[in-house]
Amino acid sequence: MKTLTMCGSMRFEKEMQQIAFLLETRYGFNVLQCTYSNKNPTEMEKENIVKAHNKKIDLSDAVYIVDIDNHIGISVQSEIEYAVNKNKEIIYHSAFISDINKISI
Repeated sequence: MKTLTMCGSMRFEKEMQQIAFLLETRYGFNVLQCTYSNKNPTEMEKENIVKAHNKKIDLSDAVYIVDIDNHIGISVQSEIEYAVNKNKEIIYHSAFISDINKISI
């Protein structure tokens, strides 16, 4: 079973939760999700979130980039760079499977 860390903009929080469910139940991946209800973290909280997220990437076989509407923000780009430097596989949502793109909210 491959472990994935999900990376994406918090604007796609609901979609990422649904995608993670499909990846685990339909495709047999172990997904480490990173969605948070606090939309305004302090600087210290942001630093801790980055450290925790990078640790999740370290523990993963790959990162799964949720690039809905081809959106990849600055934070996600940093996560991709971190994963590349750690020789992790990069899987883009837009290229993975078409029926995941058709989820309903």
